[in-house]
Amino acid sequence: TYNALKNKLLWGKSSPQKRGVCVQVKTVTPRKPNSALRKIARVRLTNRMEVTAYIPGEGHELQEHSVVLIRGGRVKDLPGVRYHIIRGTLDTSGVADRRQGRSKYGAKKTKGLVESE
Repeated sequence: TYNALKNKLLWGKSSPQKRGVCVQVKTVTPRKPNSALRKIARVRLTNRMEVTAYIPGEGHELQEHSVVLIRGGRVKDLPGVRYHIIRGTLDTSGVADRRQGRSKYGAKKTKGLVESE
């Protein structure tokens, strides 16, 4: 859908996720007053649109030409980053050694967690 007010093409409500290929993977610094090296990827979607997406979680092995699935959701302290990469799908692995909030990071249930239940 085209937003005439913002002069932007939005892939919006028609699809909740989109597949794309990483064009560039890099780190950027957030806006004031925060300080960090946030991991982001420039992704070319299947509809030929190019967007910047955030890579959540600790550690990743994404590189150029990695195929990823993205969802909506901005990162408040990174200007222009309006999408998140979904961990645990396609070429993106889940976060290793994650125990809480595993579904959000595509982490499998570890052996220690299974035994404790």
